[in-house]
Amino acid sequence: MVFETYVSNSEKAPTTTKEVLTYYTSYHSYQTKSRRLQLAAVKVVTCLCLASWVYRFVLPDRSVTLLRTKYSGASLDDRDDPASEFADDDFPLRTHEPWDISVDFPYPRTLSYEVTEGTWLRLDVHPVSGDIVFDMAGDIYCLPGDAYLGVAGRVGGRTEAVPVLIGVPHDADERFSPSGDRLAFKSDAGLGADNLWVMPWAADGCTAMDVRAHVSLSYELELKIHDEEQLARGMKETDEKKLRRLTREGRVNAQRITNETYNWVSDPRWHPSGDKVIATKWYYSARSLGAGEGWEFPVPAVHAQSQVEAGAGKRLVSKSLPMGWTKADYVEQQVGHEQFIWAGHDALIYAGNVRDIDGSYTYSKDVHRGIYAIFQRNLTTGVEKTLVDAFPGGASRPILSRDGRTLAFVRRVRDKEALVLKDLNTGTLHHIWHGLTYDLSTIYAPMGTYPSFAFTPSSSSPGIIIWAAGQIWHVPLVRNAEGELVAASRATDDTDLTPKVIPFTAQISKKLAETRRTKTDVRKFESGPQRVRAFTQLVLDESGEHAAFSGAGQTWVQVLGDSLIDPTTFDAVDDANFLGTSKPARRIPHLHPSAGYYSPSFVPASSFILHARWDNTHFSSLELADLESGRVWEVVGLPKGRWFGAVVSGSVGSGVRTVVLVKTSGDVLTGNVVATAQTGVWVGDITLPSHSCSDGTVELTNLRYVQSSIDPSDVVKLSFVDGKSSEILVQQSDSVLRVSLRDGTEEVVARGKGTDELVYSPSGSIPSMTSRLAGYNQATGGAAFVSLFHVYYASPSSVDPGKAMWAKPGKAPKNLARLSGDGGHDVVFSSDGSVIGWFLGPYLHTLQLSRLHSCTGTIEADTSNFGIDCVRGLLDVTAVDVTYTPDVQRLSNEARKSIADGPQRSIAAESNADVVIIHNATVLSMENGILTQDLRLGASVVIRSGIVEAVGGPDIGEGLMRAFEINAEGGYVVPGFIDSHAHWAGTEDKYPATSWEMQAFLAYGVTTLHNPSLHNSLGYVERGRIESGLIAGPRLFHTGAVIYGASHYSMHQDIASMREAREALIRIKAEGGDASWSYKNYNLPTRAARQRLLTAARQVGMLCVPEGGMNYDWDLTYIIDGKFPTLILQWLFIRPGMTTIEHNIPVSVLYDDILTLYTMSGTGSTPTHIVDYGGMFGEQYLWATEDIPNDPKLRTHTRHDILEGISESTSRPFNSMALWNVSASVANMVHRGLRAHIGAHGEPPLGLMYHQEMFYAKAGGLSNYEVIRAATADAAITFGLFDSLGSISGGKLADLVIFPPGFDLLQDNIRHTRNIRYVIRGGRIWDAETMEEVWPIKRKQILPPFNAE
Repeated sequence: MVFETYVSNSEKAPTTTKEVLTYYTSYHSYQTKSRRLQLAAVKVVTCLCLASWVYRFVLPDRSVTLLRTKYSGASLDDRDDPASEFADDDFPLRTHEPWDISVDFPYPRTLSYEVTEGTWLRLDVHPVSGDIVFDMAGDIYCLPGDAYLGVAGRVGGRTEAVPVLIGVPHDADERFSPSGDRLAFKSDAGLGADNLWVMPWAADGCTAMDVRAHVSLSYELELKIHDEEQLARGMKETDEKKLRRLTREGRVNAQRITNETYNWVSDPRWHPSGDKVIATKWYYSARSLGAGEGWEFPVPAVHAQSQVEAGAGKRLVSKSLPMGWTKADYVEQQVGHEQFIWAGHDALIYAGNVRDIDGSYTYSKDVHRGIYAIFQRNLTTGVEKTLVDAFPGGASRPILSRDGRTLAFVRRVRDKEALVLKDLNTGTLHHIWHGLTYDLSTIYAPMGTYPSFAFTPSSSSPGIIIWAAGQIWHVPLVRNAEGELVAASRATDDTDLTPKVIPFTAQISKKLAETRRTKTDVRKFESGPQRVRAFTQLVLDESGEHAAFSGAGQTWVQVLGDSLIDPTTFDAVDDANFLGTSKPARRIPHLHPSAGYYSPSFVPASSFILHARWDNTHFSSLELADLESGRVWEVVGLPKGRWFGAVVSGSVGSGVRTVVLVKTSGDVLTGNVVATAQTGVWVGDITLPSHSCSDGTVELTNLRYVQSSIDPSDVVKLSFVDGKSSEILVQQSDSVLRVSLRDGTEEVVARGKGTDELVYSPSGSIPSMTSRLAGYNQATGGAAFVSLFHVYYASPSSVDPGKAMWAKPGKAPKNLARLSGDGGHDVVFSSDGSVIGWFLGPYLHTLQLSRLHSCTGTIEADTSNFGIDCVRGLLDVTAVDVTYTPDVQRLSNEARKSIADGPQRSIAAESNADVVIIHNATVLSMENGILTQDLRLGASVVIRSGIVEAVGGPDIGEGLMRAFEINAEGGYVVPGFIDSHAHWAGTEDKYPATSWEMQAFLAYGVTTLHNPSLHNSLGYVERGRIESGLIAGPRLFHTGAVIYGASHYSMHQDIASMREAREALIRIKAEGGDASWSYKNYNLPTRAARQRLLTAARQVGMLCVPEGGMNYDWDLTYIIDGKFPTLILQWLFIRPGMTTIEHNIPVSVLYDDILTLYTMSGTGSTPTHIVDYGGMFGEQYLWATEDIPNDPKLRTHTRHDILEGISESTSRPFNSMALWNVSASVANMVHRGLRAHIGAHGEPPLGLMYHQEMFYAKAGGLSNYEVIRAATADAAITFGLFDSLGSISGGKLADLVIFPPGFDLLQDNIRHTRNIRYVIRGGRIWDAETMEEVWPIKRKQILPPFNAE
C-alpha cells in the first residue's frame, strides 16, 4: 500500500461525515494518536499555511523563488539540529537472534537465463579503466570499458557482462572509490538488513573480478553442487563450506561498514579522501515510508579486521521540521533528504521532496509541477542553498562531474524525461538528452528516483554512462566556448556522437526458495455446524466465574473453571481443544431472534445480564435478561441513538441502581445523519424487576449527560469503582480516567503508549480522589493492557499515571508480566479485581492474580519476554464452543419451507425445492484456463443446495419439478468475482449494523473478498455476521493485521526470532481457523524476519501476500524467496514462499531480467492499478471521467456523502499515469505464464471500482477472457481455493454472475461488466441492481438511514 488507512487495527473508524470522507478519500494520510496532537498544534498556523499555499500554487511565477528559499539561510551556528533530541532507541524492540539469509532458509532451485536488457540498472564507471559496474536482479555485473570506447572487436557486437557479486543476498548501489581500488555497495547479506559493504577491486578489472573463475574446474563445480544440496536439505554450513560459498559469490573479502538491523542505508558515495562514505540512512515513522538522512560512515583499510557497532556512523544532514513541529515530533517526519554526493571535502549535494511540507508524505503528486529539488550544504558553515529548483518537472539524482564543475540530474520535460547538466560556474542549464525512462519522483523511492549513473573518466572525450529503456547508454559530451559540457550530437570525422546503446549480454542465475502446495476447501464452511471463532466485548462477573461476550452479532454467556486444556501445551489452532473440555456457551436470553445483539454486562449481586439490541431503523435498545429463569425485559426510556457499554452498579438500600452507558456519534455503517448529538457518558437509574414481575418492561429513568473528555469513537470500557454508584472508570485504548458521576471531575489513573486496550482493576485498587489530594499518590491496584498484540499486567507499584506504559524491553514498567502466549485482545478484570481475562480466537484465557506471585523471580529476570514461560502455566484456558448453521443449509431449509407452505406441495417438489436451473446461457466456466474449452453456448447450469450439480446442454435439468428457473436469454454466466485486494472501513464499528459496504460489493458481482489488512479478530467477527446470516455479503477472507515493520507503537513487530514468527501467525489463524490462510508482512526491514515468517507459515498452512511499499529491491527479494515451478505445473495448486506481490512493482516498465524472474518464480501479481505507484491514481481517472455522485445504482447502495466527495476535476496528461505501463508489464508476464489478479483496494465507489480495475488490467494487452480469468480462476488458484471457487464446475460452490442478454463479454467494452443482472452467492440469488433477494425468499435487507435523501 500505500499505507492503508484501512489498516483498522490502529485507526478508529470515522465518526462524522467529514471523517468518513477523509477515510474514503485521503487514503494515505495515516495518523497516529500522537500525530493528531501534532496536527492540533499545526492548526495554530493554519492561516500561514493557507497563505503559503496561495503563494506557491496560485501564483506560479513566484514558486521558483519560494523553492529556492525553503532551506536557505540555515547554518549550524544559528539553528539547532532538529534531530538533537531524537534518541532512536525505541525500535527495534529486541535484538535479532542469529540468522543468515543464505543458509538458514532453503533455496533448492536455481533459475538460469540469459538477458540482453535490464530493469533499473544502477551503475558506476571506474575512474581509471572506464569499466562499468551495474546491478541487475540483485547481482552486480561488470562491463569492460572497451564496450563503449570503440576498441576493435567490440563495436557493433554485444559485450558479455561478467558477474562480480552473486548469491542469495541482494546487492545494489555499487560505487567505485576515488582511486578505483575498492567498490562500495549495498547488500542484505547476513541478517537481511540493507547495510553498506566495501570490497577490493582488482587492477585488472572485470576479468579478474569474474566469480565464475571459482567454479571453472570440474571438482569446484561438484563441490558447489554438493554444498548447495546440503544447504537445501537444511544441513548446517561448516566454516569451510562458508568460505567456499563466499568465494564463489565474490564476497569473501567484503567488509561490512555499517551495522543496521532496523533502519537501513543505501546509495554510498565516497569522500574524495577515500576513507569514508556518505549515504542515505532511512528512518521509519509510524508510517512505513522511510525518510532519509545523510550519514557519514568510515571505511577501514583493505583487509582490516574491525567490528562495527550497531547504529555506528555520524549524522550530517537531518530531516527538517515542518512549521509548528517540535523536536519531540522529529520521528514522525515522513519526508527527508536522499541521494547524497560529496562536493569537495566539506560540502554535500543532495535531493529532496519539497512538495510535502507538512511532514506527511502524499501520493499522486503532479510530476510536471516538480516534486524534488537539489540542494548544497557546506558542512563547515552549515549554509544550505538550492542548486536546482523543483519547478518545472523536478530535479533529482544529482551526479557531479569528475572535475566538480558540472552537475548532472534528471527531470521531467513535457512527455519526456531529460538528462540535464548545470554548469556550477556559470549557472547555465543544458538539456542533453530526452531519451530517459520516466523518473520515480512521484513515489517514495528508496532505490532512487532514477538509477545512479556516472561521468566517464576521460577529460578529452567526456561522456555519461546511464541506463534508460532497458539498456545502458553512452551519452557523449563536448565543451562549448564557455567551457561548459554540452551534448555532442553532431557528427565529426565520420563519428556519430549521438547517444548510443552499449549492447550487452548477461547470464542471470538466481537461487529460489522451495515450492509448496496449500489448499483451503471452502465447501466445508458450508457443511454442518460451523464454529464461531472470533469474539469481542468480553466481560467477567464479580469473581470471574462467568464470562459474557459477543460473537457473530449475538451475545453469549460461558461458565468458566471446568476446562481440561493444559496451558503449557496449548495450541490455539488445534480444534482438538474442544473435545469435552468445557460446557458450551449459551445464548443470552433475548426478545428478537433475528436481531443483532452486543455489549453485554453482568448486573452485580444478581442473575441478570444487561445487553443491547441493534435495529437498522430504530438503532440501540437495551434488554435485561435473567440467566436463571430465561425471562427478558425490554428496557424503556432510552432515546434513539447509538448506545454502547452499559453497566449497572451494585445494589443499594433503595433498590434503585445506577446505569452508566456511552452514546456515540455516526460511524461508517450507520452514517452521520440520525441521532448524533451529545455523545459521551450518560447516567440513569433502573430498578431491577422481581422474578414474579409480570410486566415485560423495565424503565430507565433520570437519564442525564455527564460532561467528560472521553473519546466515544475509541475503545470504551466502563466499570464502577468498588461497585459504588458515584464514580466510574472510563477505560480507553491508551488511558483510564476516573470520573465522578456527581460533578464530572476527572482524574487520570493510568496511561498507555501505543496500547490498544488499557484496563484498571475496579475493586480495591484505586485510592479515593480525597486521598490523592491529601498526598497519598501510591496506587494500591494494578493495570492490564494490550501492547504490541500481547496482554500484560502491571502491579500496583508499577503504575504511574504520569508515565505511559508499554512493553518495550528496557522501557516497560518495573516487573511487568506478560500474560499471553501468542497474543490476546478484549482484556478485562473481574468486578472484584481478582481475575484477568482475555480472548485469543475461541479461547478465553483467565488468570487468578493470586497465582502470579509464584512467577515473580522469572518475571524479574526475564527482561525480554517478561516471564511468559512461567506465567503460561498459571492460566486457565476455556474453549468457547459456539456454532451456527451455514448459509447453504439455511438456503435449503428456506427453499423447502417455501414449497411446504405452498399450494403444490409434493414429495417430488420438495426433493427439488433447493434446485436452481439457469438455461439458455452462454457459460464461460473458467474451468480449464483455455477459452475454447471454457466457452459453452446455449448451456444450462443446475445448482442444488448451493452447489453446482451439472453444467451442460439445454437438456440438463429437464424434469426437475418445482426447481427455480432463470432464462439467461443468451446472457453470459461466469464465476463470481474475487476481489484479491479489498479494503473497507466498517469492520470496527461498534454495532452489528447491516453493512452497505458488503452489499455494494455483492451488487457488482464480487462474491469473495480477500482483505490484506484487517483487524485480527474483528475481521472474523464481521465474517461471522455474514456467514451466520445476520447480514448479506461476499465470502470474507483476510490476512489479519499486517505484520508491520514501521515505528508504530501499537502495530510494530520485529519478528526477531522463530518464536515471534510463530506467535505472529498463530494470533491471526486462531481467530479464523481454516478460514485464515494468508498473512501479510508489510515493509519488514529485515529479510531474516520475512524468512522466519515463511518458515512458520509452512508449519501452520498459511500463504504470504507481502507488500514492499514502493521498495523495488525488497519486492525482488519477495519474488526470490518464492518458488520456481516448471511450466507444466502452471495450472496446479503450487504455492511459493511469497504467494503474491501486492501492488505493482514501483518500476512500471519491466524488462527481461525481471519479467522472466517474476514470471518463472510463480509469485502472483495483484497490481492494483487503482492506486498505482508512479503518478496519478487510476481511481482519479474514473472520478474525472464519470458522474459518480449521480450514478443511480451507487446511490442505492452507497453513502451519498462519500460519492459526493470523490468528484475529480484535475486534468492531467495520460503520460502522468504510469498505470498504463504497469498494465503492459503485467500483461507481458501473463502471456509468459504469470497469474495476475484483480484487486480494487477498496477505493470508492466500492464495487464499481472493481470493474474499473478490470478495465486497467485489459488496457495493457490482456484479452477480455484473460481479465475474467484473473478475476476468477487465477485468483482462486493462487489462493488455493480452486477446489471450491473460481469456476463453474460440478461440485463447486454456486458463486455466479449472470449478465444481461446482448452484452458480448468477450468482445464488447469490458467496462460494461459493471452491468449485472443477477449475482449468486452459494446458490442465493439477488437482483444485482436493487439487491432484492430473488430466491429462495423474496426480501430485501434494510440498511441504516445513512443518507439524508
